[in-house]
Amino acid sequence: MIWTMELASYLDDAPWPATKEELIDYANRIGAPIEVIENLQELEDSDEPYESMEDIWIDYPSDQDFFFEDENEY
Repeated sequence: MIWTMELASYLDDAPWPATKEELIDYANRIGAPIEVIENLQELEDSDEPYESMEDIWIDYPSDQDFFFEDENEY
């Protein structure tokens, strides 16, 4: 399973929390690329819904990962 920011962006408006089946259905309905659907199909079958993209892609970058502050500028 390979996630990129572009692929993950298709799930930004997904109905979180959602089960694996709900996410696959959502991806199909919005016309997400086959790579997104294949990645979702590789998820573990679980009774617990996924709460967010971070539950699916552990290394999903957060907003803080893109915040750069130069300590020398004031």
